[in-house]
Amino acid sequence: MSFRVLIRRAGSAATTAASPCWRSSSTMPLRAKILDPRVAARAQQMSTESIRKIPKELDTDEPDDVLFNNLYGLRTIELNRPAKLNSLNGSMIRKIFPRLVEWEKSDMTNVVVVKGAGEKAFCAGGDVTALAVQNKEGPEGQKKSVDYFAQEYQLDHYIATYGKPYIAFMDGITMGGGVGLSIHAPFRIATERTVFAMPETTIGFFPDVGASFFLPRMAGSIGTYLALTSDRLTGANVFYSGIATHYLHSTSLPNLESRLAELRFRDYDSMEDRLAIIEMTIEEYATGLPPGEPILLGGELRKAVDRCFSKNSVAEIIDALKEEQGPAKGWAEKTLATLHQRSPTAVHVALKEMRMGRQWSIAETFEKEYQMAAKFMKHPDFVEGVTALLISKEKPKPKPKWQPATLEDIEPGSSIAEPFFQKTGGPSKLTLVTDRDYSDYPYQWFGVPTESDVEMLVRDSKLTRHEILEEFVRRKRGRQGISAIVDEILARKTIIDDDGKAEWIDE
Repeated sequence: MSFRVLIRRAGSAATTAASPCWRSSSTMPLRAKILDPRVAARAQQMSTESIRKIPKELDTDEPDDVLFNNLYGLRTIELNRPAKLNSLNGSMIRKIFPRLVEWEKSDMTNVVVVKGAGEKAFCAGGDVTALAVQNKEGPEGQKKSVDYFAQEYQLDHYIATYGKPYIAFMDGITMGGGVGLSIHAPFRIATERTVFAMPETTIGFFPDVGASFFLPRMAGSIGTYLALTSDRLTGANVFYSGIATHYLHSTSLPNLESRLAELRFRDYDSMEDRLAIIEMTIEEYATGLPPGEPILLGGELRKAVDRCFSKNSVAEIIDALKEEQGPAKGWAEKTLATLHQRSPTAVHVALKEMRMGRQWSIAETFEKEYQMAAKFMKHPDFVEGVTALLISKEKPKPKPKWQPATLEDIEPGSSIAEPFFQKTGGPSKLTLVTDRDYSDYPYQWFGVPTESDVEMLVRDSKLTRHEILEEFVRRKRGRQGISAIVDEILARKTIIDDDGKAEWIDE
């Protein structure tokens, strides 16, 4: 029995994108019946049954791999595998999913926080080593891996359309599967310990867990750059890039949790009202951005990223990197070397994914990624990449033997990526647990200002750079870091006209 049946039996039927009630408009209170304990118990049973059996040596159902806590109106999910950097497996999904369903239907739940145990990681990704070992068993093992992705993507979609305020503490390593648990949240908090990456092309896979949705929607070509290269962002730069909505020092998180537990909402408060209160609460614990940590993907480097990674073929990107001169030449040479270390197939698939994903809705994203993941489970690069880089005990690590071996082995105009986007030869359509859908994140205004936001104000009003800067700081109620982000955009994307006003540069 699926989670879809669980949700319908636990309460009212799932709402659709055409209905605004899941977004909790000002006319729709966030009230629901508390989930019957018997239904909650059955939810746990059904969640276990919905995932096909995985060999115990690969996915032991550890009793404490996820910890749950209730404090007044706060509900917390703590990923508790610190020795494994809190990597996500089927056992954890089986526990998290029904608990989220229960909390969404409870009047007692005001805020949900997800975090990781220990100081090193929020969640370093899915347990891909287990999947690679399974895949070596042949079609049966590959099918088990595909079943895992089905459950992971169902969970990620549920989080992306969750009906309660959801906050992710991205404290420490946040990669792969950990990104799926956090990036779709209306509030994503980075700390000085945050290390963000989508490292899939490194291991012969593609950026998944909804990366097809959020990476193409990042400013300029940053998302494409991160997808193809698997490059990392750390600390404040996770915030500057817009991946995180807030930046706090890690020592502030326990106090923030306690404060969130004290929040009280009126029954008729809309989701927007509740999120606005949470936003102000988070900012109470801001202690400043770290000095001496400039915006990495800004200025001339950012211009180079956009010049090179805006191309629509891998060959054109490589040519653009080779032609790069000036301040970004060293970066271009390093990036060329990086791309040649990645799985050539994965790089081509990731680029096509970035170009197509901008048009996908959030539900369509996970349906498409499910088909793609199934194709990659049959492709030799995934097992090869994980085995060479993660499983092998050799020192130094052996270089993966990709198929095809190099980017140069793929002819320009090749359709090597096309089969990964075809429905034929793959599993049946992924059944999501709700019908909720959207084409853009519904609460993105709680994040940092985007280039589109700045462009709109520049074009619609004749203001100086300073006036524009002040306006965004006002809109964000003085939130730390906003002036630095807007100032970088204005310096790179505007010129000063004869009247001293900012004028947007059309490129």
